[in-house]
Amino acid sequence: MNYDTIPSLPRLFFDQAQKLGSKPFLWRKDESAFKPIRWNRVAADVRALARGLIALGVKPGDRVALIAENRPEWLISDLAIMAVGAITVPAFSTNTVDDNRHVLTHSGARGVIISNPGIAKRVLPASMLAPELNFLIAMESLSQTQQLPLRFLSWSEAMSLGDPKLDADIEERVGSLARDETCCIIYTSGTGGVPKGVMLTHGSILCNIKGAYKLLQEVGMGNDVFLSFLPLSHSYEHTAGQFLPISIGAQIYYAESIDKLTDNMAEAKPTIMTAVPRLYEVIHQRIQRGLLKATPFQRKMFDLAYTLGRKNYEHPGTLTFKERVQNFLCDLLVRRKVGKRFGGRLKAFVSGGAALNYEIGVFFLALGVPLLQGYGQTEASPVISANRPKKIKIDTVGPIFDGLQARIAEDGEILVKGEAVMKGYWRDPDATERAIGDGWLYTGDIGEFDGDGYLKITDRKKDIIVLSGGDNVSPARVEGFLVLQPEVAQAMVHGDRHPHLVALIVPDPDFTKEWAARNNAADDLAALVENPAFTRAVGAAVDRVNSMLAPLERVRRFAVLPDSFTIDNAMLTPSLKIRRHKIREKWGDTLKKLYERS
Repeated sequence: MNYDTIPSLPRLFFDQAQKLGSKPFLWRKDESAFKPIRWNRVAADVRALARGLIALGVKPGDRVALIAENRPEWLISDLAIMAVGAITVPAFSTNTVDDNRHVLTHSGARGVIISNPGIAKRVLPASMLAPELNFLIAMESLSQTQQLPLRFLSWSEAMSLGDPKLDADIEERVGSLARDETCCIIYTSGTGGVPKGVMLTHGSILCNIKGAYKLLQEVGMGNDVFLSFLPLSHSYEHTAGQFLPISIGAQIYYAESIDKLTDNMAEAKPTIMTAVPRLYEVIHQRIQRGLLKATPFQRKMFDLAYTLGRKNYEHPGTLTFKERVQNFLCDLLVRRKVGKRFGGRLKAFVSGGAALNYEIGVFFLALGVPLLQGYGQTEASPVISANRPKKIKIDTVGPIFDGLQARIAEDGEILVKGEAVMKGYWRDPDATERAIGDGWLYTGDIGEFDGDGYLKITDRKKDIIVLSGGDNVSPARVEGFLVLQPEVAQAMVHGDRHPHLVALIVPDPDFTKEWAARNNAADDLAALVENPAFTRAVGAAVDRVNSMLAPLERVRRFAVLPDSFTIDNAMLTPSLKIRRHKIREKWGDTLKKLYERS
């Protein structure tokens, strides 16, 4: 396929659907088994919903929000919105009311498509505050009794609303789409905590999947199956888990949940999966727990497979004859069984969205799992680089994707240029100007290239926490809520490369003094931090803040510190901003223990 000549994503889809016709495309778990929806059925549904959107007055350039978990209707909605020339605005299904309000109002969404009653509870209050919103479509039945200030339609009503004669209008709109037109606005957290809307074009996503296609050609393409479980509202899954499989005519299975992911892998038998480090951490833990129930012989063979596999990866060609024989037996007795846990057909497991722990990466490579670490960000559609299957260097994020250029600035920052780079931030020209200069995207990450042209990320310039699940969290936003509480004077939130947030809290001196007086305790902070009752009192502030935050932003564990952050101890800048690296240096062991307790 010549990705360079495809004018738009809807054109890509409709051409593939016409070619593949009655072949299975999307798979949904129905009761106890996955059942397929064929390409021609999906294309018919996309057209039906597109007719409905036109009948609702959606015009080219209008924004339509999409808030749902991964399911066939997500893809259908996304393509229908784009097919009428409108712009999809995905939002996370876990968003709070305030999050949804920001997305709906800032994007100026004309309509919103949601999935279930749970999401409706957090979208409907937000919709009341979005003046440009005039319709809502629900995929599932809602038991809403309140009067909505906008038009409400069920999924079936929206699908049957438009006249079939509008198909000609749809074809005309698809035909007029150009690569440089915005197709989606994906909101991502900024350093100030206010999400910015990243404008991606048809061409930027097509450029990115072209790079992915060229990468995966090394493992052989054909009859491919994807298992989708990362949120489609995340640019990583949106590009690599939806449009890449469309472009190669692959099938997509929608996982039921992360808890059932292992079972779903066995059922779907995926050939390619995109995942985030958190998944590998979970699977690693499960494998380790399973070893506790294994026989001594099984544990011995597993340890041998890991030891020899690691040696073979880190020092290729150094296995002795005896070790090569043992390694072959490990392939048969251990690695083949591990492979079956992933369905038995996996060609590539691509890790992105956050930094992969080296030990976790080597663990899977040693066990024969083809794990490729990549790197990117929403502003680049999103993949910037990825390891090549035939030469994996798991401590790097691989060479730059085809279609992109990259260079290292004088201060070490990674700069990227090419069609995959965003058009800019929606309604934020100042932020766009700061992020893009002379066509170069300033990634905010520090890195270097090795002798093979593989990129290695060495530091983060921008102040964003990337959890091991790939989700971005603004620490300043969470800290801002914490220090508003009467019990808290200062706070630092931590969580980069971890599954959840923890915090270091300096209690407010007045609160400390009053609590000590009420509880007949000495006004000695060093002693009070060892007092469980005092810690619980500070914890009440954390609980209040957590109730106002999205699940990903909540602080799971915290420690109360006996010392304040000051300029004198180098933990504050002269402008009184916290110096995170200095705090981590001082309290690193405390942070580590918070995760050990989790």
